Amino acid sequence: MEKTDERKKLGYFGENLAARYLESRGYKILFRNYQKPWGEIDIIAEKEGIIVFCEVKTSNSITNGNKESDDAFNPEVRVNPKKMSHIVRTADIFMNGSKQYQDKEWRVDIVSILLNKLDKKASIKHFKNV
Repeated sequence: MEKTDERKKLGYFGENLAARYLESRGYKILFRNYQKPWGEIDIIAEKEGIIVFCEVKTSNSITNGNKESDDAFNPEVRVNPKKMSHIVRTADIFMNGSKQYQDKEWRVDIVSILLNKLDKKASIKHFKNV
């Protein structure tokens, strides 16, 4: 399997985990993989009348004994200013393009998922209103 295929599979897996995580905390998933030419939003959800645009970042944590390898890091660091501007622009277009949502408050969140392959556990961090 090619690296890009593995990355897509990992990303899809992480997005599914993030959607279940959000739903378990009272969020209603409205859309997944909302795309415009300049950007994509992984999950659009709503909670308590607020529209939440979620960027999901997933990484593998590879451990050797008790020591993590250099491949393990906090996935949320991959949301750089350029990526954030694309998310905000896409969110703005979504909000202004829909009469159903245009008067609602909105924010951008990051859901960071670090997978440990050895014990098959996921560490999920939810950064709100980034």
